[in-house]
Amino acid sequence: MGRDIELAILFADVVGSTRLYEVMGDLRARDMIITCVEIMRTATEQHRGTVIKTIGDEIMATFPTANDAVNAASYMQHDIRTRPQLKVEGQGIAIRIGCHFGPVVLENRDIFGAAVHTANRMTSQAKAGQIMVTRAMVERLAPEWQSAVRQIDVATLKGKTSEDELYEVLWQKEDATSMLPAIALGGVAAREQGPRRLRLRFQNQEIVLDEQRSNVAIGRAEENDLVIKGNLISRLHARIELNRNKFVLVDQSTNGTFVTTREGEEVFVRRDSMPLKGEGLIGFGRLPEPGSALVVRYVCEE
Repeated sequence: MGRDIELAILFADVVGSTRLYEVMGDLRARDMIITCVEIMRTATEQHRGTVIKTIGDEIMATFPTANDAVNAASYMQHDIRTRPQLKVEGQGIAIRIGCHFGPVVLENRDIFGAAVHTANRMTSQAKAGQIMVTRAMVERLAPEWQSAVRQIDVATLKGKTSEDELYEVLWQKEDATSMLPAIALGGVAAREQGPRRLRLRFQNQEIVLDEQRSNVAIGRAEENDLVIKGNLISRLHARIELNRNKFVLVDQSTNGTFVTTREGEEVFVRRDSMPLKGEGLIGFGRLPEPGSALVVRYVCEE
């Protein structure tokens, strides 16, 4: 007879495994996938988790706490990324991970329930190298991990009628020497040099980011700091945040964000981030045009 219990549920799978078989051949590809699955299994067991099942290149696991699940997920990503033997044509094999916390029915060493489907759908929202989690996970994380989470979007997951908030766990920081988020987020910034403030201008509004105000949210939803209406603009389109003495543009949208620098360089960012330098224009869902009312101007000031 089954019993009800609340757990963190994790799904992880290898991205592009079909292509892996085509490029490497069946035997070598299978060996690589087995290695990836074993790394996932080991990370699970080292962080108080239980492997429920493996199916091909995918693993499903449960953890008693959200912290255990995210710790395991970050170690999976780190270990697979740093294994030199897990490379194909010079590119490392990548995995994607989705997590949710909720009630499940535990029966015959398997789990059932809506929370399982939600966790699986979070995995389908992730891209290579990402860890995607639900709000239920974020609310149960320790402050160190909460500070390493950013909201990506609000979406209706397959099979559901209500919208869910999608969050990405920033499991790896640039130049960090430790996977522990508290270390990755602290200590290094003071040694880096960067602009002291970022000035944003949109229509008649001006926002200055500095040590007193470190982030701004941009999108068509009214809760954003800069509300920009447009048919290509997502509800939560992008954020600009001060991160380790750098002003970073973080795209969270469906159609992406375009940046044109004063020197004429054009950069496209979608579900990714980039540092802002100098000055230029930001367009949401389309290239910025100097005379457009939907463009944000930015200036980095020393």
